[in-house]
Amino acid sequence: MAVHRQIRMLVVALAAGAAAPAAAQEVQFDSLARALSMPSDSLPQVAPDTTGAVAPARRDTTFIVDRVVAVVGNRPILASQVDEEIFSRQSQGLQLPKTAEAALALRRQVIDGIIEAELLVQEAERDTAVKVTDQEIAEGVEQQVKKVRGNFSSEAEYAGELRKAGFQTPDEYRRWLGDQQRRSALQNRLLELRRGDGRLKAVIPTEREMRAYFESQKTTLEKRPATLSFRQVIVPPQPSLAARQAAYQLADSIARALRQGGDFVVAAKRFSADSGSREQGGSLNWFRRGVMVPEFERVAFNLKPGIISDPVETQFGYHVIQVERVQPAEVQARHILIMPEITEVEIDSARRLAQSVFQAIKSGASIDSLQRLYHEKSEEREAKDVPADKLPPAYSQAVGAAEEGTVLPPFALEGSNGRTRFAVVQLTSRRPEGDVRYEDVRDKIRSQLGEQLAIRRYLDRLRKSSYVEIRLGEAKEVSRR
Repeated sequence: MAVHRQIRMLVVALAAGAAAPAAAQEVQFDSLARALSMPSDSLPQVAPDTTGAVAPARRDTTFIVDRVVAVVGNRPILASQVDEEIFSRQSQGLQLPKTAEAALALRRQVIDGIIEAELLVQEAERDTAVKVTDQEIAEGVEQQVKKVRGNFSSEAEYAGELRKAGFQTPDEYRRWLGDQQRRSALQNRLLELRRGDGRLKAVIPTEREMRAYFESQKTTLEKRPATLSFRQVIVPPQPSLAARQAAYQLADSIARALRQGGDFVVAAKRFSADSGSREQGGSLNWFRRGVMVPEFERVAFNLKPGIISDPVETQFGYHVIQVERVQPAEVQARHILIMPEITEVEIDSARRLAQSVFQAIKSGASIDSLQRLYHEKSEEREAKDVPADKLPPAYSQAVGAAEEGTVLPPFALEGSNGRTRFAVVQLTSRRPEGDVRYEDVRDKIRSQLGEQLAIRRYLDRLRKSSYVEIRLGEAKEVSRR
Protein backbone atom coordinates (compact mmCIF):
# COMPACT_ATOMS: atom_id res chain seq x y z
CA MET A 1 0.00 0.00 0.00
CA ALA A 2 1.06 3.58 -0.56
CA VAL A 3 2.02 5.65 2.45
CA HIS A 4 0.25 8.92 3.20
CA ARG A 5 2.42 11.68 4.78
CA GLN A 6 0.44 14.29 6.70
CA ILE A 7 1.82 17.76 7.31
CA ARG A 8 0.71 19.53 10.46
CA MET A 9 1.79 22.92 11.69
CA LEU A 10 2.13 24.27 15.20
CA VAL A 11 2.90 27.96 15.40
CA VAL A 12 4.33 28.77 18.80
CA ALA A 13 4.06 32.37 20.04
CA LEU A 14 7.43 33.18 21.55
CA ALA A 15 8.11 36.29 23.57
CA ALA A 16 8.73 39.26 21.29
CA GLY A 17 12.40 40.01 20.86
CA ALA A 18 13.57 36.93 22.77
CA ALA A 19 17.06 35.83 21.77
CA ALA A 20 17.47 32.51 20.02
CA PRO A 21 19.67 29.78 21.47
CA ALA A 22 23.40 30.46 21.12
CA ALA A 23 23.94 27.26 19.17
CA ALA A 24 21.52 28.46 16.51
CA GLN A 25 23.34 31.81 16.12
CA GLU A 26 20.11 33.83 16.50
CA VAL A 27 18.08 31.61 14.17
CA GLN A 28 14.56 31.54 15.62
CA PHE A 29 12.15 28.65 15.10
CA ASP A 30 8.72 30.30 14.91
CA SER A 31 6.86 27.25 13.65
CA LEU A 32 7.08 23.49 14.08
CA ALA A 33 6.36 21.24 11.12
CA ARG A 34 6.42 17.47 11.28
CA ALA A 35 5.77 14.74 8.72
CA LEU A 36 3.92 11.67 10.00
CA SER A 37 3.84 8.24 8.36
CA MET A 38 0.71 6.11 8.58
CA PRO A 39 1.44 2.35 8.75
CA SER A 40 -0.03 0.31 5.91
CA ASP A 41 -2.02 -1.96 8.26
CA SER A 42 -4.04 1.04 9.40
CA LEU A 43 -5.38 1.82 5.91
CA PRO A 44 -9.10 1.23 5.25
CA GLN A 45 -9.88 -2.26 3.91
CA VAL A 46 -12.73 -2.87 1.38
CA ALA A 47 -14.54 -6.23 1.58
CA PRO A 48 -15.19 -8.04 -1.78
CA ASP A 49 -18.75 -7.85 -3.21
CA THR A 50 -20.39 -11.33 -3.10
CA THR A 51 -24.02 -10.32 -3.74
CA GLY A 52 -23.78 -9.91 -7.48
CA ALA A 53 -25.46 -6.51 -7.17
CA VAL A 54 -23.99 -3.44 -8.80
CA ALA A 55 -21.70 -1.92 -6.26
CA PRO A 56 -22.16 1.76 -5.54
CA ALA A 57 -19.36 4.15 -6.45
CA ARG A 58 -16.70 3.73 -3.80
CA ARG A 59 -14.78 6.48 -2.07
CA ASP A 60 -11.23 6.92 -3.37
CA THR A 61 -8.93 5.51 -0.69
CA THR A 62 -5.69 6.03 -2.60
CA PHE A 63 -2.88 7.65 -0.55
CA ILE A 64 -0.27 9.93 -2.05
CA VAL A 65 3.32 8.71 -2.00
CA ASP A 66 5.84 11.15 -0.49
CA ARG A 67 8.14 11.43 -3.48
CA VAL A 68 11.73 12.59 -3.87
CA VAL A 69 11.93 16.03 -5.51
CA ALA A 70 15.70 16.46 -5.33
CA VAL A 71 18.89 14.70 -4.30
CA VAL A 72 21.93 16.43 -2.77
CA GLY A 73 24.96 14.17 -2.56
CA ASN A 74 23.36 10.94 -1.38
CA ARG A 75 20.54 12.57 0.60
CA PRO A 76 17.01 12.94 -0.79
CA ILE A 77 14.78 15.98 -0.42
CA LEU A 78 11.13 15.00 -0.10
CA ALA A 79 8.02 16.72 -1.35
CA SER A 80 6.80 16.83 2.25
CA GLN A 81 9.81 18.95 3.22
CA VAL A 82 8.87 21.45 0.53
CA ASP A 83 5.26 21.47 1.74
CA GLU A 84 6.41 22.04 5.32
CA GLU A 85 8.48 25.05 4.30
CA ILE A 86 5.64 26.54 2.23
CA PHE A 87 3.18 26.03 5.09
CA SER A 88 5.69 27.60 7.47
CA ARG A 89 5.99 30.66 5.24
CA GLN A 90 2.22 30.80 4.92
CA SER A 91 1.87 30.86 8.70
CA GLN A 92 4.21 33.87 8.69
CA GLY A 93 2.11 35.81 6.18
CA LEU A 94 2.99 34.41 2.75
CA GLN A 95 0.12 34.66 0.26
CA LEU A 96 -0.07 31.49 -1.81
CA PRO A 97 0.19 31.93 -5.62
CA LYS A 98 -3.06 31.96 -7.58
CA THR A 99 -1.71 30.50 -10.83
CA ALA A 100 -0.07 27.16 -11.60
CA GLU A 101 2.99 28.90 -13.03
CA ALA A 102 3.49 31.00 -9.91
CA ALA A 103 2.95 27.98 -7.66
CA LEU A 104 5.59 26.03 -9.58
CA ALA A 105 8.00 28.97 -9.31
CA LEU A 106 7.45 29.10 -5.55
CA ARG A 107 8.11 25.37 -5.18
CA ARG A 108 11.30 25.71 -7.22
CA GLN A 109 12.42 28.62 -5.03
CA VAL A 110 11.76 26.60 -1.87
CA ILE A 111 13.55 23.53 -3.26
CA ASP A 112 16.58 25.67 -4.12
CA GLY A 113 16.63 27.01 -0.58
CA ILE A 114 16.51 23.54 0.95
CA ILE A 115 19.25 22.37 -1.44
CA GLU A 116 21.48 25.26 -0.40
CA ALA A 117 20.98 24.54 3.29
CA GLU A 118 21.81 20.87 2.68
CA LEU A 119 24.95 21.81 0.72
CA LEU A 120 26.17 23.88 3.66
CA VAL A 121 25.39 21.12 6.17
CA GLN A 122 27.20 18.47 4.14
CA GLU A 123 30.22 20.71 3.61
CA ALA A 124 30.33 21.47 7.35
CA GLU A 125 30.15 17.77 8.17
CA ARG A 126 33.13 17.11 5.87
CA ASP A 127 35.24 19.89 7.39
CA THR A 128 36.88 18.71 10.61
CA ALA A 129 37.51 22.34 11.65
CA VAL A 130 33.76 22.91 12.08
CA LYS A 131 32.92 22.06 15.68
CA VAL A 132 29.43 21.85 17.17
CA THR A 133 29.27 20.17 20.57
CA ASP A 134 26.44 18.10 22.00
CA GLN A 135 26.46 20.31 25.09
CA GLU A 136 25.79 23.57 23.27
CA ILE A 137 23.01 21.96 21.25
CA ALA A 138 21.48 20.51 24.42
CA GLU A 139 21.62 23.93 26.11
CA GLY A 140 20.04 25.58 23.08
CA VAL A 141 17.27 23.00 22.94
CA GLU A 142 16.58 23.44 26.65
CA GLN A 143 16.24 27.20 26.21
CA GLN A 144 13.89 26.83 23.27
CA VAL A 145 11.76 24.17 24.99
CA LYS A 146 11.33 26.46 27.99
CA LYS A 147 10.13 29.27 25.74
CA VAL A 148 7.64 27.01 23.99
CA ARG A 149 6.50 25.32 27.18
CA GLY A 150 5.87 28.72 28.77
CA ASN A 151 3.04 29.35 26.32
CA PHE A 152 0.92 26.56 27.81
CA SER A 153 -0.80 26.43 31.18
CA SER A 154 -0.19 22.73 31.84
CA GLU A 155 2.00 19.83 30.79
CA ALA A 156 -1.06 18.08 29.34
CA GLU A 157 -1.94 21.06 27.14
CA TYR A 158 1.67 21.30 25.98
CA ALA A 159 1.86 17.58 25.13
CA GLY A 160 -1.52 17.77 23.38
CA GLU A 161 -0.41 20.60 21.10
CA LEU A 162 2.78 18.73 20.30
CA ARG A 163 0.72 15.70 19.28
CA LYS A 164 -1.35 17.91 16.98
CA ALA A 165 1.90 18.97 15.36
CA GLY A 166 2.92 15.35 14.84
CA PHE A 167 5.16 14.76 17.86
CA GLN A 168 4.01 11.76 19.86
CA THR A 169 5.99 12.81 22.95
CA PRO A 170 7.87 15.89 24.19
CA ASP A 171 11.07 13.89 23.85
CA GLU A 172 10.39 13.39 20.15
CA TYR A 173 9.97 17.17 19.82
CA ARG A 174 13.28 17.68 21.63
CA ARG A 175 15.04 15.34 19.21
CA TRP A 176 13.55 17.14 16.21
CA LEU A 177 14.45 20.54 17.63
CA GLY A 178 17.99 19.36 18.35
CA ASP A 179 18.39 18.24 14.75
CA GLN A 180 17.16 21.60 13.45
CA GLN A 181 19.48 23.54 15.72
CA ARG A 182 22.45 21.36 14.90
CA ARG A 183 21.90 21.94 11.20
CA SER A 184 21.63 25.70 11.74
CA ALA A 185 24.74 25.73 13.91
CA LEU A 186 26.72 23.74 11.31
CA GLN A 187 25.75 26.18 8.58
CA ASN A 188 26.64 29.25 10.63
CA ARG A 189 29.94 27.81 11.88
CA LEU A 190 30.95 26.91 8.34
CA LEU A 191 30.25 30.43 7.09
CA GLU A 192 32.18 31.91 10.03
CA LEU A 193 35.13 29.64 9.22
CA ARG A 194 35.04 30.56 5.54
CA ARG A 195 35.05 34.26 6.39
CA GLY A 196 38.09 33.66 8.57
CA ASP A 197 40.05 31.65 6.01
CA GLY A 198 39.27 34.05 3.16
CA ARG A 199 37.10 31.71 1.12
CA LEU A 200 34.01 33.84 1.79
CA LYS A 201 35.24 37.23 0.69
CA ALA A 202 33.10 40.33 0.87
CA VAL A 203 31.59 41.43 -2.44
CA ILE A 204 31.08 45.11 -3.17
CA PRO A 205 27.70 45.47 -4.90
CA THR A 206 27.24 47.94 -7.73
CA GLU A 207 25.07 51.01 -7.36
CA ARG A 208 22.52 49.43 -9.71
CA GLU A 209 22.39 46.26 -7.59
CA MET A 210 21.91 48.27 -4.40
CA ARG A 211 19.12 50.38 -5.88
CA ALA A 212 17.39 47.28 -7.25
CA TYR A 213 17.66 45.66 -3.82
CA PHE A 214 16.17 48.76 -2.20
CA GLU A 215 13.25 48.80 -4.67
CA SER A 216 12.53 45.14 -3.95
CA GLN A 217 12.53 45.72 -0.19
CA LYS A 218 11.13 49.21 0.34
CA THR A 219 7.50 48.13 0.66
CA THR A 220 8.50 46.07 3.72
CA LEU A 221 10.32 48.93 5.44
CA GLU A 222 8.72 50.75 8.31
CA LYS A 223 8.35 54.52 8.34
CA ARG A 224 11.53 56.39 9.13
CA PRO A 225 11.19 57.98 12.59
CA ALA A 226 11.86 61.63 13.30
CA THR A 227 15.63 62.01 13.69
CA LEU A 228 18.23 64.46 14.98
CA SER A 229 21.88 64.97 14.15
CA PHE A 230 24.21 66.98 16.35
CA ARG A 231 27.78 67.76 17.35
CA GLN A 232 28.84 68.15 20.94
CA VAL A 233 31.56 69.08 23.41
CA ILE A 234 31.47 67.09 26.67
CA VAL A 235 33.33 68.91 29.41
CA PRO A 236 34.34 66.71 32.40
CA PRO A 237 35.52 68.07 35.77
CA GLN A 238 39.29 67.76 36.25
CA PRO A 239 40.67 66.48 39.58
CA SER A 240 43.17 68.50 41.51
CA LEU A 241 46.85 67.56 41.64
CA ALA A 242 46.49 66.49 45.27
CA ALA A 243 43.52 64.22 44.39
CA ARG A 244 45.49 62.62 41.55
CA GLN A 245 48.46 61.96 43.84
CA ALA A 246 46.22 60.37 46.49
CA ALA A 247 44.57 58.13 43.88
CA TYR A 248 47.97 57.05 42.53
CA GLN A 249 49.25 56.16 45.99
CA LEU A 250 46.18 54.03 46.71
CA ALA A 251 46.48 52.25 43.35
CA ASP A 252 50.19 51.63 43.94
CA SER A 253 49.61 50.19 47.43
CA ILE A 254 46.93 47.83 46.02
CA ALA A 255 49.32 46.67 43.27
CA ARG A 256 52.07 45.93 45.83
CA ALA A 257 49.64 44.02 48.07
CA LEU A 258 48.48 41.92 45.13
CA ARG A 259 52.06 41.05 44.19
CA GLN A 260 52.52 39.76 47.73
CA GLY A 261 49.65 37.30 47.31
CA GLY A 262 46.54 39.42 47.70
CA ASP A 263 43.29 38.28 46.08
CA PHE A 264 42.56 40.37 42.97
CA VAL A 265 38.83 39.57 43.00
CA VAL A 266 38.42 40.64 46.62
CA ALA A 267 40.42 43.83 46.06
CA ALA A 268 38.40 44.74 42.95
CA LYS A 269 35.09 44.31 44.75
CA ARG A 270 36.33 46.47 47.62
CA PHE A 271 38.21 49.27 45.85
CA SER A 272 37.34 49.47 42.13
CA ALA A 273 35.30 52.46 40.94
CA ASP A 274 34.33 50.67 37.70
CA SER A 275 30.72 49.69 38.34
CA GLY A 276 30.64 47.61 35.18
CA SER A 277 33.31 45.14 36.28
CA ARG A 278 33.53 45.55 40.05
CA GLU A 279 31.08 42.81 41.03
CA GLN A 280 32.80 40.41 38.62
CA GLY A 281 36.07 40.89 40.46
CA GLY A 282 37.29 43.42 37.92
CA SER A 283 36.86 41.03 34.97
CA LEU A 284 36.83 42.65 31.52
CA ASN A 285 36.60 39.27 29.75
CA TRP A 286 38.22 39.06 26.31
CA PHE A 287 38.83 42.24 24.31
CA ARG A 288 40.66 43.19 21.13
CA ARG A 289 42.73 46.22 20.29
CA GLY A 290 40.73 49.38 19.73
CA VAL A 291 38.18 48.63 22.46
CA MET A 292 39.94 50.23 25.42
CA VAL A 293 41.65 53.63 25.61
CA PRO A 294 45.21 53.62 24.16
CA GLU A 295 47.02 54.04 27.48
CA PHE A 296 45.24 50.99 28.92
CA GLU A 297 45.83 48.84 25.82
CA ARG A 298 49.56 49.64 25.61
CA VAL A 299 50.03 47.99 29.01
CA ALA A 300 47.42 45.22 28.71
CA PHE A 301 48.77 43.88 25.41
CA ASN A 302 52.35 43.79 26.72
CA LEU A 303 51.74 42.18 30.13
CA LYS A 304 52.51 38.52 30.64
CA PRO A 305 49.66 36.47 32.19
CA GLY A 306 49.56 36.71 35.97
CA ILE A 307 51.74 39.82 36.27
CA ILE A 308 50.34 42.81 38.22
CA SER A 309 50.92 46.14 36.46
CA ASP A 310 52.04 49.41 38.00
CA PRO A 311 49.23 52.00 38.15
CA VAL A 312 48.25 53.06 34.61
CA GLU A 313 46.80 56.55 34.25
CA THR A 314 43.96 57.19 31.80
CA GLN A 315 41.26 59.83 31.58
CA PHE A 316 39.24 57.73 34.03
CA GLY A 317 41.84 57.48 36.78
CA TYR A 318 44.46 54.86 37.71
CA HIS A 319 44.17 51.20 36.71
CA VAL A 320 45.84 48.16 38.23
CA ILE A 321 45.78 45.50 35.49
CA GLN A 322 46.26 41.75 35.51
CA VAL A 323 46.17 39.80 32.25
CA GLU A 324 44.79 36.27 32.70
CA ARG A 325 45.06 34.74 29.23
CA VAL A 326 46.50 35.78 25.87
CA GLN A 327 45.58 34.96 22.28
CA PRO A 328 47.17 36.39 19.11
CA ALA A 329 44.60 39.17 18.67
CA GLU A 330 43.01 39.53 22.10
CA VAL A 331 43.58 39.29 25.83
CA GLN A 332 41.49 38.37 28.86
CA ALA A 333 42.16 40.72 31.77
CA ARG A 334 41.00 42.17 35.09
CA HIS A 335 41.48 45.67 36.43
CA ILE A 336 40.91 47.82 39.47
CA LEU A 337 40.05 51.46 38.80
CA ILE A 338 40.95 54.12 41.36
CA MET A 339 39.40 57.48 40.49
CA PRO A 340 40.69 60.75 41.94
CA GLU A 341 38.19 62.54 44.14
CA ILE A 342 36.15 65.25 42.46
CA THR A 343 34.78 68.02 44.67
CA GLU A 344 32.12 70.66 44.08
CA VAL A 345 34.91 73.08 43.30
CA GLU A 346 36.00 71.04 40.25
CA ILE A 347 32.37 70.54 39.17
CA ASP A 348 31.72 74.29 39.29
CA SER A 349 34.89 74.88 37.29
CA ALA A 350 33.71 72.43 34.60
CA ARG A 351 30.31 74.15 34.50
CA ARG A 352 31.93 77.56 33.93
CA LEU A 353 34.20 76.12 31.22
CA ALA A 354 31.18 74.58 29.44
CA GLN A 355 29.46 77.98 29.54
CA SER A 356 32.53 79.55 27.94
CA VAL A 357 32.51 76.87 25.22
CA PHE A 358 28.81 77.60 24.60
CA GLN A 359 29.46 81.33 24.19
CA ALA A 360 32.43 80.67 21.90
CA ILE A 361 30.39 78.46 19.55
CA LYS A 362 27.57 81.02 19.44
CA SER A 363 30.15 83.66 18.53
CA GLY A 364 31.36 81.59 15.57
CA ALA A 365 34.30 79.68 17.02
CA SER A 366 35.16 76.34 15.37
CA ILE A 367 33.55 73.47 17.25
CA ASP A 368 36.33 71.20 15.94
CA SER A 369 38.94 73.32 17.69
CA LEU A 370 36.94 73.39 20.92
CA GLN A 371 36.51 69.61 20.80
CA ARG A 372 40.27 69.14 20.47
CA LEU A 373 40.84 71.33 23.52
CA TYR A 374 38.07 70.35 25.92
CA HIS A 375 36.06 67.32 24.76
CA GLU A 376 36.16 64.11 26.84
CA LYS A 377 38.05 61.62 24.68
CA SER A 378 35.86 58.61 25.47
CA GLU A 379 32.68 60.33 24.20
CA GLU A 380 31.42 60.59 20.63
CA ARG A 381 31.93 63.98 19.03
CA GLU A 382 29.03 63.65 16.61
CA ALA A 383 25.76 61.75 16.32
CA LYS A 384 23.88 61.32 13.06
CA ASP A 385 20.22 60.53 12.48
CA VAL A 386 19.42 59.53 16.04
CA PRO A 387 15.69 58.70 16.43
CA ALA A 388 14.16 61.52 18.45
CA ASP A 389 12.34 59.07 20.71
CA LYS A 390 15.62 57.23 21.49
CA LEU A 391 17.48 60.23 22.88
CA PRO A 392 18.64 59.92 26.51
CA PRO A 393 16.34 61.90 28.82
CA ALA A 394 18.88 64.67 29.45
CA TYR A 395 19.33 65.24 25.72
CA SER A 396 15.61 65.00 24.97
CA GLN A 397 14.76 67.59 27.61
CA ALA A 398 17.51 69.97 26.46
CA VAL A 399 16.72 69.67 22.75
CA GLY A 400 12.95 70.13 23.02
CA ALA A 401 11.71 71.79 19.81
CA ALA A 402 15.01 73.50 18.98
CA GLU A 403 15.65 74.11 15.27
CA GLU A 404 18.62 73.19 13.10
CA GLY A 405 21.72 75.23 13.86
CA THR A 406 20.73 75.92 17.46
CA VAL A 407 23.49 75.78 20.05
CA LEU A 408 22.05 74.47 23.31
CA PRO A 409 23.18 75.93 26.66
CA PRO A 410 25.25 73.53 28.80
CA PHE A 411 23.30 70.77 30.52
CA ALA A 412 24.42 68.20 33.05
CA LEU A 413 25.06 64.53 32.28
CA GLU A 414 25.41 61.91 34.99
CA GLY A 415 28.07 59.34 34.16
CA SER A 416 27.93 55.65 35.11
CA ASN A 417 30.54 56.42 37.76
CA GLY A 418 28.27 59.04 39.32
CA ARG A 419 30.34 61.99 38.12
CA THR A 420 28.66 65.02 36.59
CA ARG A 421 29.82 66.27 33.20
CA PHE A 422 28.46 69.07 31.03
CA ALA A 423 27.34 68.87 27.39
CA VAL A 424 27.28 71.71 24.86
CA VAL A 425 25.32 70.55 21.81
CA GLN A 426 24.78 72.07 18.37
CA LEU A 427 21.93 70.66 16.27
CA THR A 428 23.08 70.09 12.69
CA SER A 429 19.89 68.61 11.23
CA ARG A 430 16.34 67.71 12.17
CA ARG A 431 14.16 65.50 10.01
CA PRO A 432 10.49 64.68 10.49
CA GLU A 433 9.01 61.19 10.25
CA GLY A 434 8.61 59.93 6.71
CA ASP A 435 9.27 57.19 4.17
CA VAL A 436 12.71 55.61 4.18
CA ARG A 437 14.82 56.92 1.33
CA TYR A 438 17.55 55.06 -0.48
CA GLU A 439 20.12 57.50 0.94
CA ASP A 440 18.98 56.63 4.48
CA VAL A 441 19.86 52.96 4.14
CA ARG A 442 22.52 52.96 1.43
CA ASP A 443 25.38 51.99 3.75
CA LYS A 444 23.32 49.26 5.39
CA ILE A 445 22.28 47.89 2.00
CA ARG A 446 25.90 47.81 0.85
CA SER A 447 26.83 45.71 3.89
CA GLN A 448 23.83 43.38 3.79
CA LEU A 449 23.82 42.87 0.03
CA GLY A 450 27.59 42.43 -0.05
CA GLU A 451 27.26 39.64 2.51
CA GLN A 452 24.43 38.01 0.56
CA LEU A 453 26.41 38.14 -2.70
CA ALA A 454 29.45 36.60 -1.01
CA ILE A 455 27.36 33.71 0.32
CA ARG A 456 25.69 33.34 -3.09
CA ARG A 457 29.06 32.95 -4.81
CA TYR A 458 30.18 30.41 -2.22
CA LEU A 459 26.97 28.41 -2.64
CA ASP A 460 27.38 28.45 -6.41
CA ARG A 461 30.86 26.96 -6.00
CA LEU A 462 29.52 24.28 -3.66
CA ARG A 463 26.73 23.45 -6.06
CA LYS A 464 29.10 23.08 -8.99
CA SER A 465 31.32 20.70 -7.03
CA SER A 466 28.47 18.55 -5.64
CA TYR A 467 25.96 16.10 -7.03
CA VAL A 468 22.57 17.84 -7.20
CA GLU A 469 19.53 16.45 -8.98
CA ILE A 470 16.17 18.24 -9.14
CA ARG A 471 13.03 16.39 -10.19
CA LEU A 472 10.09 18.60 -11.14
CA GLY A 473 7.47 16.56 -12.92
CA GLU A 474 9.10 14.71 -15.80
CA ALA A 475 12.01 17.14 -16.02
CA LYS A 476 15.32 16.51 -14.33
CA GLU A 477 18.19 18.87 -13.68
CA VAL A 478 21.48 17.32 -12.65
CA SER A 479 24.87 18.72 -11.73
CA ARG A 480 27.67 16.32 -10.83
CA ARG A 481 30.93 16.73 -8.97
